[in-house]
Amino acid sequence: MLQKGAHVRRSETLKDRLKDKASQLTPAERFLSDTLLNDYPMSGLQSITKLADAAGVSTPSVIRLARKLGFDGFPEMQAALREEASAQIRKPILKREGWPEGRKDSPAFRNFAETVFENLDQTIKRLDPATFDALAKALADTQRNVFLLGGRITRSNADYFFNHLQIIRPGVTLLSQSPNVWPQYLIDMGPSSVLVIFDIRRYEADLARLADLAKQRGVVIVLFTDQWGSPISKSADHVINALVEVPSSWDSTLGINLIVEALIAAIQTQRLEKARDRIEALEDMFRSTRIFRK
Repeated sequence: MLQKGAHVRRSETLKDRLKDKASQLTPAERFLSDTLLNDYPMSGLQSITKLADAAGVSTPSVIRLARKLGFDGFPEMQAALREEASAQIRKPILKREGWPEGRKDSPAFRNFAETVFENLDQTIKRLDPATFDALAKALADTQRNVFLLGGRITRSNADYFFNHLQIIRPGVTLLSQSPNVWPQYLIDMGPSSVLVIFDIRRYEADLARLADLAKQRGVVIVLFTDQWGSPISKSADHVINALVEVPSSWDSTLGINLIVEALIAAIQTQRLEKARDRIEALEDMFRSTRIFRK
């Protein structure tokens, strides 16, 4: 049970609570927090003794941290982590079974829409303004080549971002979906490159391997992922977490696209004059080739 008066949102994870309480943690609790986040959520599924030893603190420190995060003690905190781990690996076909029935007297569409609105709200609240600004600056910098890639579900997000970035600035590449040809892109990546990866559950091993290889070449890694965080989070330079769970057998990427569209607007603003010239030149090409027009 949560402590009396505590209120935790349905979508709130232990990772969120650790971040929310970061400024209130003692040195010992910060060591614990770092240990939990370094191998999240698996680090918190071991015994309280092993967790304390890994962080170099006492077992009472673990209990105090659990209570500070709103749990009655370590067992309840660990149960919450087990539930998160279970949600991450749940197959799409089984996901709907764990979702509560539709709200009373509400049609399916309203139930879905209200969940999406909640996801968008929580995604906005979790967004670090400094991270957003750093991303917009890096992606607007034409001294950096930008590469994009999505997974089985998120390839449309990568394609959408690519189409807009390509209009705003030069030096943008959308990687092929075939891992067999990725080395042909990697050869052109280096410290001045940015690799934008979209990866939500079920996380794809090929994307993680690509991120590792790019990291070895000094590439800046930008990750768009879900609230639990792809394994690529550990090596990414910038991470955007968006809520994706909806009453469906499939996850929703509307939260991710909200951030993508906001970035597109910010990047275009930073490159206002040059972007305008580029867009006008593109329009001239459309007119001369009569594409989209009779």
